[in-house]
Formats: sequence, structure tokens, C-alpha cells
Amino acid sequence: MNERDTLKINSRGHLEIGGMDTTDITVKFGTPLYVFDERHIRDMMSVYRETIAKEYEGNGLVLYASKAFSCTAIYAIAKQENIGIDVVSGGELYTALKAGFPAEKIYMHGNNKLVNELEFALESKVGTIVVDSYREADLLDSLCSAKKVKQDVLIRINPGIEAHTHEFVQTARTDSKFGFSVADGTASEITAYILSKNNLNLKGFHCHIGSQIFEKQSFVLAVNKVMDFMADIKKTLKYEAATLNIGGGFGIWYNSEDPKLKLNDYADYLKTLIKAVKIKSKENNLNLPYLVIEPGRSIIGEAGITLYTVGAIKEIPGVKKYVAVDGGMFDNPRYALYQSKYTALLANRACEPCTEKVSIAGKCCESGDLIAVDVPLPKAESGDILAVLSTGAYNYSMASNYNRNFIPPAVLVKDGKAEYIVKPQNYEDLVRNDVVPEYLK
Repeated sequence: MNERDTLKINSRGHLEIGGMDTTDITVKFGTPLYVFDERHIRDMMSVYRETIAKEYEGNGLVLYASKAFSCTAIYAIAKQENIGIDVVSGGELYTALKAGFPAEKIYMHGNNKLVNELEFALESKVGTIVVDSYREADLLDSLCSAKKVKQDVLIRINPGIEAHTHEFVQTARTDSKFGFSVADGTASEITAYILSKNNLNLKGFHCHIGSQIFEKQSFVLAVNKVMDFMADIKKTLKYEAATLNIGGGFGIWYNSEDPKLKLNDYADYLKTLIKAVKIKSKENNLNLPYLVIEPGRSIIGEAGITLYTVGAIKEIPGVKKYVAVDGGMFDNPRYALYQSKYTALLANRACEPCTEKVSIAGKCCESGDLIAVDVPLPKAESGDILAVLSTGAYNYSMASNYNRNFIPPAVLVKDGKAEYIVKPQNYEDLVRNDVVPEYLK
């Protein structure tokens, strides 16, 4: 299955994750259930950290992109692995601080940060805030003035690189809601504007060209564009950026259409990026910038799977066969949103040959509630355990209580043992914040 042995099939013909039989996991914790392999997470964090240490003399920082999967346990792991994090909301920031994560190693993103989120960031002494609008620059400068502090900031810029990825997750196009365009001059204008602010300390620039990227050249082109921009800013505004945050976007394996990357492959992605930074720095007579990267999906994506129990099975002769599970779009909305493709298997019958193709349906009252289509499986039976692979990124993060279903709990597996990192919900959790006005009683 996975070169890092995150997944394997054991002698019982069952799927294992992190050395633990998935059928044993479901007996203990039930389904639907998110399951994460701790060693895989740590391996991915360390390969990025160590590559920066070896190839860039440690002059940089790996940030775990919280939006991929946020809970206190993941921040505890990131802290132990000596990396930073990025957050995109007050909720992610609160969760990280609750886990004891050092605020100085937190970068805060967002194209429309709320006033209370910026206040919370300043009160918490967040290390760096990535500015993404004039309004935010004015607001942040005013808040800093009132609190008598000076805040380190980056500016999110748009280098105009279109990575080979799904349209809905491209973020660096000229018409993106994120960043300031290099091509039309707005990136230069916002740079001059922020340099004029008394309470903002501009450290450099940030860009992110998309997600699920396998083309190394996309990252090289982004580096070239941004560093040419940095050289132009040095010439025109007499300002040399100290920090370059090149974002994330490294791809992972979901199905047979994707390459299966090894740890060394991810190191090579970063080595290629670092080489481009060194070349362009020398070419443009720039000091080597402090280099920041923001992998999220590649750290957590393949580390996670989702386990379900098969329920109803419905076949429409000559048309389609549905295999329904006890989860659905409330725990994985990505097929409904993006038609994302996944690999699935029967965890309790993992050695059996696939004899049919089915659509995996959820239990929501929506005809579009599908997790995957045209999935090869052995003939499924009610009660089988279905595993959907590579669900570590964005599944829990995007989960909801639609139809008043429970968001599934999550467990972390280490050395063949599993523990909750997100506890199960109950019916009381669903109504906890409901209020009946007096006139309705």
C-alpha cells in the first residue's frame, strides 16, 4: 500500500493502519470514524524540516497548514516536531493556543480577517500576520497603535502562476480573491502603502499558487516571479524583503491517477524550490531570504483514512449499484464539491478480488450525497467495514452536522494502539446551543 507502511494488509486479510487492525479499531470506537497514523504525520513534518536544515542551512521554517486538519493533538505534534503553523481563523488560533503552541511561530492568514480575530492575534502575540487588503492594513495599524505594539507582517501577492490543479482550488490567478497582482502593479502599490504604516513591520511576501500540485516547475516559476518582484521593489522602493513564504500545495496520492510519492520525493520538491531561491537571489543581487513553506495536505492527507459500516445495498439493474454507508457528505463533502476521487476497499476483506464497480452513497437526504463513484470492490455485504483512503486532509475540517448527523470522532494510532483525539458527539451536543424563545413555549 504505502511505502511508509501507514497501511498494509495483515495475515487475517484485514487492512491495518499504524500497526493496528482496522476491524479492531471499529470494535473499540465504532463507525464512521477518522483514523490517523501518528508516525506518518511526524515523518512528513520531519522531512520538510530536515531538508530546510540541510539544504538551506536552517534559514527557514516549515508551517503546518491548519486548514487541512485542526485539533489540539495535531498542534501538540507540530510543537514537538519543532515546526510552525499557519492559521486562518480565530478558531484555529484558539485551538493552537489551547494546545500550548508558541504564538511566535504562528502565521495568520485570511482575506477578510475580522476585527475580533485581529485583536485576538495581537493580544496573543502572534508572530506574523499576512495582510491581504488595504482595509486590513488600516485596521491592523490602528489596532497596533491603540495597543502600542508593532506587528510583523507579510503581504500576500499573486505571481500569476496557474498550477495544474482543480479550478476551485487555484488561488494565484489574476481574478483570485487572494493577494495582490504582480502583473497589474497592485502588489507594488500595497507594498509602498504598508511601508508607510508606523505600526506595521513589513518582513516580506507570501504567495500560494494552488493545491494538489505535482509539477515541480510550477514552484520554480512562482519563485522566479516573486523574487523578480522582490528585486524590483528593492530598486524602486529601496526595500529588501527578509522573508519569502512560498506557500504549500504539494500533491498526495488519492487514486490510480496520482503518483505515489515517497519521503525522498517530497524532499526533492523542496530541494528544487530551494535551488531556485538560491539562483534567483544571486541573479538579482538579493540576500537569501528566510524561507517559509506551508504544507498541509501532504503532511496529513495520506496519514488519515475514514472507516464506515456498510448498510443498505441497492442495485438498479443495468444502471448502477449503490453501497450505502453510515457516513456521507457530512463527514466528506469533497466529492459533492469537487468530484474528488478516492480509493476505497473493504477493510475486513481486503485480500478479496474486486468483482464489481459501485457508487458509495451516504445517509443524507440528498441525491448528491456520494463519497465516490465507480469504485472497484468485492461484492459488498451489509456489515462490512469500508475504508476510504487519503482522507486526512479537509475531511474533518469540512465536516458538518447536516441533517443533524454527528461529525465523526477521530483517533490517533501509534505503535498499534489508538486513542481519541476528537471525542464522539451525542444528541445533546446537537441541541446544546438551541434556544426556544419565550413566546414559542
